[in-house]
Amino acid sequence: MTASTLDSLQIEFTEASLWVMNLALALVMFGIALDISIQDFKRLWQQPKPLFVGILSQFVLLPAVSYILVLLATPIPSIALGMFMVAACPGGNISNFITHIAKGNSALSVSLTAVATILAVVMTPLNLQLWGSLYGPTAVILKEVAISPLDMVKLVALLLGVPLLFGMYIRHLKPKLASQMAKMLKMVSIVFFVALIFIALYNNRDIFMDYVLYVFWIVVIHNLLAFVTGYSFASMMGLTQANRRTLAIETGIQNSGLGLLLIFTFFDGMGGMALLAAFWGIWHIISGLAVAGLWGFKPVDKEELV
Repeated sequence: MTASTLDSLQIEFTEASLWVMNLALALVMFGIALDISIQDFKRLWQQPKPLFVGILSQFVLLPAVSYILVLLATPIPSIALGMFMVAACPGGNISNFITHIAKGNSALSVSLTAVATILAVVMTPLNLQLWGSLYGPTAVILKEVAISPLDMVKLVALLLGVPLLFGMYIRHLKPKLASQMAKMLKMVSIVFFVALIFIALYNNRDIFMDYVLYVFWIVVIHNLLAFVTGYSFASMMGLTQANRRTLAIETGIQNSGLGLLLIFTFFDGMGGMALLAAFWGIWHIISGLAVAGLWGFKPVDKEELV
């Protein structure tokens, strides 16, 4: 297969499967929201620095670093656009769990997930359009597809914003029930979501096998740079060790599930984009758990949070 072949290929994914994936992502966000309270936001107002550093790392630095990587690696155009899509998404749905294992700042992780999810309604479409337009080969794809940023904003708001607000409302009314529901929902929905990705890859195994090594190395390098970007920026800004770990994870674990849904909805499952996002969805779980396992054995210095 040639590069142009992959750019023109469409990943097989039925409309019914897309609806199921929509529901799974909404359930994941609902499960996360059940762990978020108004108090989390109040704490952030008292110590806002880590939050601002985290938001900058996710929505400014990671897309910029991704752009530089694309310029250096010059991947297949649809792969490059997939990289921009993943980098434009908010933190992933397992970042809170991985932060806990890594002995990071769990409260900061949950709060960042909430704030980044709300900002993603605007920032995800904006970043995809901005960075995709700056790189010639992907700019051509964006012109051909002619997506409406407003339509993308509406879909992201529906998938992320509504479940988030609904989950927080239930936690406010019934905190004990919310905690019980959160434990069950998060695990079930994440396993379900990963299973959907595996099914999508299996149904398109011929395409996947042809490009697995090519996509693998791009995802590994891109993901590693995301972790390094989050940790390095947090260190430069003088954050504590626990917060540095948290920001590395929040930057390295991206919501590729959201990216996949946007790819299937607005780009008709474009081959390179879908493969990149699907493989990232699997790989960031492996890399995140590996990083968390490593840090889990290393005690965090007892520092005052800044």
